[in-house]
Amino acid sequence: MAPKGSQRTVKKVVAENRKARFNYEIVDTYEAGLVLTGTEVKSLREGKANISESYATDEGGEIWLINSYLPEYLQANRFNHETRRRRKLLLSKREVNRLQGAVNRDGMSLIPLRIYFNDRGRAKLELALGKGKKLHDKRETSKERDWNRQKNRLLKERG
Repeated sequence: MAPKGSQRTVKKVVAENRKARFNYEIVDTYEAGLVLTGTEVKSLREGKANISESYATDEGGEIWLINSYLPEYLQANRFNHETRRRRKLLLSKREVNRLQGAVNRDGMSLIPLRIYFNDRGRAKLELALGKGKKLHDKRETSKERDWNRQKNRLLKERG
């Protein structure tokens, strides 16, 4: 049993956008709740969601997740959800204002990084504020990653 003062942070990652850190320079991250229907939650628990082509946008003072794919829940029959519908993100008013300002003023993008279930069983989205990388920045990232991989191999061999 865990000590009384410690907190467990169990995160079951359902979907991850692995290309996001390669294509964007991440400036800041936010945790947002998702407005989901019952069949969407059950589908998420099966772990077959995809957010690699999705993005977030601000419309009417709210942040929306666009083009995320949650497959239909097979046991739901006619009560199923649309697979690529727009989903509202739950953020505080201060965070929404901060994100809207960064997008409108600085030309940044809102990128979903991953969907996971927190320790209370709630579906959360890790949303990043980022700037798009240029081609030479992507090459530099690739070179650095390859060098780190090679360096770790050499260190393992020698000791």
